[in-house]
Amino acid sequence: MAILMPRKVKHRKWQRGKSKGTESRGGKLTFGSYGLMSMGTCWITARQIEAGRRAILRYLKKGGRLWIRIFPHKPVTKKGTEVPMGGGKGGVDHYVFSIKPGRIIFELEGVKEDMAKEAFRRAADKLPIKTKFVKR
Repeated sequence: MAILMPRKVKHRKWQRGKSKGTESRGGKLTFGSYGLMSMGTCWITARQIEAGRRAILRYLKKGGRLWIRIFPHKPVTKKGTEVPMGGGKGGVDHYVFSIKPGRIIFELEGVKEDMAKEAFRRAADKLPIKTKFVKR
């Protein structure tokens, strides 16, 4: 599958911003019966989301339905190696989602609870934050 990135953004380069507080939206299970909720604050890259998605689907094989509740829309820039100081901001390197505590990352439906728990445990190993398993 192609890497997650927005088709179009209003501003090509963003400032980093502050990531503090708890999540005010996206904290309830909307689609599935089971979910993986974040317990910390960090930037999750598009590659980490994709790795988690693949880990879940590989474990479940054919059963169940998966929803990804986050999308990496924040561009992160990077300057090339051995570039001297100055010369402006670097080009866009990758996209991230700035996550806060209480945000649902993945949701599952149509599998048993122990299967969902194990699938989410495997996905959590691919993510840079602490997570917890939640159910409806």
